[in-house]
Amino acid sequence: MEMFGDVRVDDYYWLRDDSHSNPEILSYLKAENDYTNQSMSSVKQFEDQLYAEMVARTKEEVGISAPIRRGSYYYYERTLVGKDYKLYCRRLITNDTCSPSVYDVMPTGPEAPTEHVILDENIKAQGHKHYYLGAFLPSPNNKLIAYTEDTKGDGIFTVYVIDADKGTAIGNPLKGVTSYIQWAGDDALVYITRDESHRPDKVWSHKLLSDQSSDLCLYHNPSETHILIPHRESVKIQYFHLFSGHVAIYEMENDLEKVTAYSLPQRDEEIGPLQNGRAIDFVDPIYSVYPEESQFSSSILRFYYSSEKTPPSIYDYDMTSGISVLKNIQLVPGGFEPSDYLTERKWAVTTDGTRVPISILYKKNLVKLDGFDPLWLYGVGSYGESLSPSFDPSVFSLVDRGFIHAIAHIRGGGEMGRKWHEDGMLLNKRNTFTDFIACAEYLIEIKYGSKEKLCISSEYGNGGLLIGAVLNMRPDLFKAAVLDYPFVDVVTSLLDPTTPETTYDWKELGDPRKEEYYYYMKSYSPIDNVRVQNYPNILVRANLYDTIYLYFEAAKFVAKLRAAKTDDNMLLFKCGLDERHYSKSGRDEYVDNNAFFYAFIMKALDLAPPISS
Repeated sequence: MEMFGDVRVDDYYWLRDDSHSNPEILSYLKAENDYTNQSMSSVKQFEDQLYAEMVARTKEEVGISAPIRRGSYYYYERTLVGKDYKLYCRRLITNDTCSPSVYDVMPTGPEAPTEHVILDENIKAQGHKHYYLGAFLPSPNNKLIAYTEDTKGDGIFTVYVIDADKGTAIGNPLKGVTSYIQWAGDDALVYITRDESHRPDKVWSHKLLSDQSSDLCLYHNPSETHILIPHRESVKIQYFHLFSGHVAIYEMENDLEKVTAYSLPQRDEEIGPLQNGRAIDFVDPIYSVYPEESQFSSSILRFYYSSEKTPPSIYDYDMTSGISVLKNIQLVPGGFEPSDYLTERKWAVTTDGTRVPISILYKKNLVKLDGFDPLWLYGVGSYGESLSPSFDPSVFSLVDRGFIHAIAHIRGGGEMGRKWHEDGMLLNKRNTFTDFIACAEYLIEIKYGSKEKLCISSEYGNGGLLIGAVLNMRPDLFKAAVLDYPFVDVVTSLLDPTTPETTYDWKELGDPRKEEYYYYMKSYSPIDNVRVQNYPNILVRANLYDTIYLYFEAAKFVAKLRAAKTDDNMLLFKCGLDERHYSKSGRDEYVDNNAFFYAFIMKALDLAPPISS
């Protein structure tokens, strides 16, 4: 391949097969899987142990979600013992004359109205390796239910409308849409479709019982603009939740989230910047919060809250009184005690003087902070997305074995506002990688880890790009690395407009058909910078039928590494030969992936226990 007089030779381009049927390639991928399984056989028993404890920590999440009141019904989800999926249910409110309150409690005793199961995901998922329900939305009059489902794992959804009482279908399904839908009255829906590059690009209106081909494409015709929240450089507005008399603004400032509720002007009042908002107080120093479904006509804001040591919780917040009530919290079996753990915020300083935040989690009585603790560092730094520290029960299988878990909030993300994103994109993209390296070096400097016990990971496209880039730049700094579904052949992929996400990534990384971007991308593209040198232990994972993060990029990267590396460390490639963008669904599949990941890390760091007889 030649661009601007520069010749690039791709010895492994033959691994690309868009039909996924080439027997030579399928045999090659199977051989890689066999080699990976053989290499991991010595820790298979330990992997099974990890799997069992993670299932025990998560599978017993049974019971019901926090019910939400909609008109004359409470709606909620129920999870059953031994079932992977949820039931979507409702109960009639016999006395609905009272306005919604944060103190509302759904009756559940023998005298309570009968539970009605509207949809059982376990039945819907039968016969599918992957099943994901994206939206479940009652109509305003509660007579109909619209829901979206993905049964292939490619992120493309189908919309169904059913009678809420009988479960019978209303009209024909709407195909090829995103998971987002909204009712427009009781007889129409609004939905979004994607373009050929899988980007959401059109909003449509659908009249029930009409054919999808006759749906109206809605175009936004902007009217006069009124500024409600002025621009602030270091602040990123994450969400806004609109009510009839209030608006809740979810913001990220200096990598800390906050929620402020404002009263909206009355119809006869002048519209101007919102003032005198009421901020919600949170307990943990670092945490994650985002909106849950609420009633437009009420003053009750429902939100999700968690931190790395606080299990997922649902709160109802009265925006008029400022009262907040916990409605539901996920139980963690096995005697989990949040006070046993510590979360911290640290700041690394890069070579250009930029302060980069790091979120830390560890168990108090296991960590010595003497430079000998195993350290797991994670990061992404792309698309302006913020990594909010939230609860992941599987992480404790490492944390409870003495690991320090760290999240590097590097440039390219959105944690510190729009400029933070801009400073890690296009011709500033290398800042993302040097920030991550600076975070690793800083944590080693303050004795939160060492090169001999530092593992790094990320996933999904540009997260894998990050890990691939820093492995080439500083392979001596890490003991192990995991790249899940990585974007590692940057130049080749972005020179091909037919490749999924290419035109979208041009906005983030630049267009290599322009000379300036071509040479800049080539300076960090992981495949183009593999060198003859030592590399740490590496695990790469991909899915053959993934239409977003293409399997052959990962396969080529591993092949080139294997030919170049000069060490005896593990280099493993695991490819799901029947998987799409999303692997098999169900709670246990997620745990299975993590158990393999953690077993690899423990083996790489020589921390896996010996096989017992």
